[in-house]
Amino acid sequence: MDERDRLAERFSGERGRLRAVAYRMLGSLDEADDAVQEAWLRADRAGAREVANVEAWLTTIVGRICLDMLRARGRRPESPVDLAELDLPEGPRIGSDPEAEAELADSVGAALLVVLGTLGPDERVAYVLHDMFAVPFAEIAEIVGRTPATAKKLASRARARLHGAPAVPAPELARQYRVVEAFLAASREGDLDALLAVLSPDVVRRRGPALRAELRGAEAVARETVGNRHRARYAHPALIDGAPGLLLAPHGRLLLALRLEITGSRVTEIAVITAPDDLAALNLSLPPR
Repeated sequence: MDERDRLAERFSGERGRLRAVAYRMLGSLDEADDAVQEAWLRADRAGAREVANVEAWLTTIVGRICLDMLRARGRRPESPVDLAELDLPEGPRIGSDPEAEAELADSVGAALLVVLGTLGPDERVAYVLHDMFAVPFAEIAEIVGRTPATAKKLASRARARLHGAPAVPAPELARQYRVVEAFLAASREGDLDALLAVLSPDVVRRRGPALRAELRGAEAVARETVGNRHRARYAHPALIDGAPGLLLAPHGRLLLALRLEITGSRVTEIAVITAPDDLAALNLSLPPR
């Protein structure tokens, strides 16, 4: 077996891990596969004769490719999302292999993928590599072109943004999350009675431009929610501007956010946020662990 064959064998053995790294950085299975393929091309051109740690070397190559892709992504405008995709019976078809992407998103956590997407490229790379794959900061520093101390700060800032700062004390936050989870469970089941139990009698649902379109009353809001139960399987709890809410994120791709106002044990208002600019302006973080 010559050097190239040995490298190909090593790369094949590492492909699954490299794909997992790239997916968490990029949030797209197609882009992750592109990054891994590009990593092989670069590794093949360079050769590994002088490489002491092939695993770390390959991770560095993938990390640099993903960083370049994230930076390039930030320089081009986002394509608008068509919410009609949600009306497909099987759910939205995103990417060339929706089943594989759904499985990956479930294993990572769709809410985590959404919140990772709010990080800057350097922060995201530093956090994913260090916190998820235990890559030392010295190696991360080489990828992002910073010092190890700065790479550590990037990961720390990312960690703080991911876990956010709740707007209410911990006991109140836990109580509100129980209400959100009850609303989500009833939505997924299409359980009208359970929804009526968690909605305030005079609940208001707002959506559309400037949230001007209103639907009032528990019965009307509950029936609309039941009609959308096929979408609820893509919803995940998150902190939205410091308060509990829901992100509708099939395969980790944010399509809308539900900002809930909760009084006591009832939901009193639901704001359905769909405009890309409005979604981008939200302060999103993960629910408390």
